[in-house]
Amino acid sequence: MSAVTPEDFQPILSLVRDFVRAKVVPREREIMDTDAIPDDLRGQAAEMGLFGYAIPEEWGGLGLDLTQDVELAMEFGYTALALRSMFGTNNGIAGQVLVNFGTDEQKAAWLERIASGEVIASFALTEPGAGSNPAGLRTKAVRDGDDWVIDGEKCFITNAPIAGLFVVFARTRPADASGTGIAVFLVPADTPGVEVAAKDKKMGQEGAWTANVSFTEVRVPSSSLVGGDEDTGYRAAMTSLARGRVHIAALAVGTAQRALDESIAHATTATQGGTPIGDFQLVQAMLADQQTGVLAGRALVRETAKRYVSGEDRRIGPSAAKLYCTEMAGRIADLAVQIHGGSGYMREMPVERIYRDVRLLRLYEGTSEIQRLIIGGGLVRGARR
Repeated sequence: MSAVTPEDFQPILSLVRDFVRAKVVPREREIMDTDAIPDDLRGQAAEMGLFGYAIPEEWGGLGLDLTQDVELAMEFGYTALALRSMFGTNNGIAGQVLVNFGTDEQKAAWLERIASGEVIASFALTEPGAGSNPAGLRTKAVRDGDDWVIDGEKCFITNAPIAGLFVVFARTRPADASGTGIAVFLVPADTPGVEVAAKDKKMGQEGAWTANVSFTEVRVPSSSLVGGDEDTGYRAAMTSLARGRVHIAALAVGTAQRALDESIAHATTATQGGTPIGDFQLVQAMLADQQTGVLAGRALVRETAKRYVSGEDRRIGPSAAKLYCTEMAGRIADLAVQIHGGSGYMREMPVERIYRDVRLLRLYEGTSEIQRLIIGGGLVRGARR
């Protein structure tokens, strides 16, 4: 259950919507050109509690549940996706590992600082040979007395260049009958042996920083093993990712809405031969397809979040929402560029940025292909049961 009532949530939602549209949207070009979120926007986001909106109240967060989280995500999607990325790992995949699986001591040590934005937590799962499926994990953790020693290489790690804490997934033994052998550790970024490479140069999402992180004989105390249990890792990853998928689906809906709004504005003002292009039936058809996708996506996200919170469906629904909404956002961004014609290909147009930004949504938190396997496999296994 959310700590925040629907009545109390409305002003939070309005505040976020105003912040996104009045403060962030006008500075999208600046974010894109500097490849950074301006410090004053970061400060405002922290002040509003955005670094901890999904962290429980007892740890200094707002305690929003997933049905409320998706409403905020649809607002965050309306602008440069780097904004959401800045606090996304704290509320989402990294923070939720601690919320759901951390010991009381681990929560006390980190959650308040994560919720305030003092510490950025980074989710270090993906490796060169293990992306959407953590079973292929190569990073190793070996027990040495009371410590663990971690060795391995992670890639595409969001917020790595600014992280204060890495939530690191590592194999403690090969998978066997008793479990997957994947553990998860809390590794402060300043631990000797942790090295963050230069930030990646990406196709889009400027201002959202990712980088490779290497762990070379990184020694951490046994108290940094999340949940105090060697087999927590795989479950923690799967749980965090399933929740994250619903959030990403909502983000995609927000971005699709922005692409639609930009398309309508262009169609009603741009002319061809003296006629507004919005009067042409083929342009109207494209707008109709965009609107239908946005409405379907929004309904799917809300329904999926509700079923996730009730515990009814935490596996197939999140994958279906993520698959549909991110693919839909890609189609809508493509149509938006088409409606804008040649101008849609120009760097100063929001739809050009959106077109590049949304491409990543079909890759992270599990690719579209992985989502199809989860959905299809889940349905077949369910029928057999």
